[in-house]
Amino acid sequence: MQQSLSQFLNFCWQDRILVIKATILLGLIRLGLKFLHLKTLRKCLNKISQSSQKPNRESISIYKIIWSVTTASSYMPQVKCLARALAAKTLLEQQGYSATICIGVAKDQQQTFIAHAWVECKGRVVIGGVGNSINKYQVMSIEDF
Repeated sequence: MQQSLSQFLNFCWQDRILVIKATILLGLIRLGLKFLHLKTLRKCLNKISQSSQKPNRESISIYKIIWSVTTASSYMPQVKCLARALAAKTLLEQQGYSATICIGVAKDQQQTFIAHAWVECKGRVVIGGVGNSINKYQVMSIEDF
């Protein structure tokens, strides 16, 4: 914990604010996933993503947004891919980027059902997909996710 705090304090103030924002959003999303219907949570997140009235949209890079979500989730125990994807999509859209959540399903080696969520932005996977790891998933069709 001491090392995590010292790393955090070494970030520039803009990065600290971005990580704090991502941490708060991830916490709210985790609570929402536990206590709200997904449709209700999506409506709340859409309002958050549209709340930025900055004239300088896309001023924060995709890389920085994804970095902030990944960094924030490393400080929080058991943050799952869906929470990371929802947070990334919300922050990306708040900055004016168009982002899509993909949810895929598959069976693992023991034939157990598994699911995974990731985000695509500008035609590429930006969070939740390492290498060809998402190729094993059959993408579900979820309208307006």
